[in-house]
Amino acid sequence: MAAMEPAPTEEAAQRALRGSLGSDLETFLEMMSAERGAAPNTLDSYRRDVEDYGSFLARRRTSLRTASPTDIRAYMAELEARGYAASSAARRLSALRQLHRFLFAEGIRTDDPTGIVAAPKRKPPLPKIMSEAEVERLLTEAEAAVARADTPPARLRAARLAALLETLYASGLRVSELVALPATAARPDLRMLMIRGKGGKERIVPLTERSRAAIGRFMMLRREAEGDKPAGPWLFPAISESGTLTRQAFARDLKALAASVGIAPARVSPHVLRHAFASHLLQNGADLRIVQQLLGHADISTTQIYTHVLEERLKSLVADHHPLARTAAD
Repeated sequence: MAAMEPAPTEEAAQRALRGSLGSDLETFLEMMSAERGAAPNTLDSYRRDVEDYGSFLARRRTSLRTASPTDIRAYMAELEARGYAASSAARRLSALRQLHRFLFAEGIRTDDPTGIVAAPKRKPPLPKIMSEAEVERLLTEAEAAVARADTPPARLRAARLAALLETLYASGLRVSELVALPATAARPDLRMLMIRGKGGKERIVPLTERSRAAIGRFMMLRREAEGDKPAGPWLFPAISESGTLTRQAFARDLKALAASVGIAPARVSPHVLRHAFASHLLQNGADLRIVQQLLGHADISTTQIYTHVLEERLKSLVADHHPLARTAAD
């Protein structure tokens, strides 16, 4: 029985690496610099990527010139095992694609082994979320700001922010839809809004008692401030190109409000409140299809991201509060 061949030592692997890379790597980097104008930092990054890949190939007793798609898939699996994020692994694969295309174009190889290797799938980022208690803190402070305001302009501005927040959290509108609401949305008998969203698709969203009350107070203060001036077509008018409050102005006021109640402004935006509307409905038992319709999502897979948010929260809840989890941690 033949003796098993010993695994290559690290020193032998490094010798193989230098032999397998050799001039191929240097010629590739020269091309990237001369033909594509790659910056020194970019070239350094390519060098590190290819040397790491070459080291892996050397341990598998192959090289840049002989590596197969199987070798490349094995390398991508190793990157995953090392803890590389999908985005980082995909960037590494992109570098290898450029390398092997160069080797093929130069006639150094007769094929491109990366051509049939799929890039790692990137998990969609989970939306930022706020708890129900945090949203209530925002709404409560917005109400308190109206009561504290000591001048009519300050009170009108505070009432506008309170109306915006109540309406957004009640309906889950996109911020562009919210700031462009028509003045007819202030009708006291109105229980639902007809919204024309992306792609011209119409949907109906609800107005709660709180949101209708906040809009009604804002409109009363508007009429007091404007006097006999004819009412415009917009619920939230402003001096802007569109004639409505800008999304940026609303976001700025919202972040200032968050800071005033001890919530990091970076965690809060109009879109985060739209996320809160959806995730809070689902965690309180709403049907996913209904939430999809309210948000105006064309594809339910877009809405399903909120179920992943709930799954993560449940995992955290168990990890933080289950007695067996605490025992294991101790």
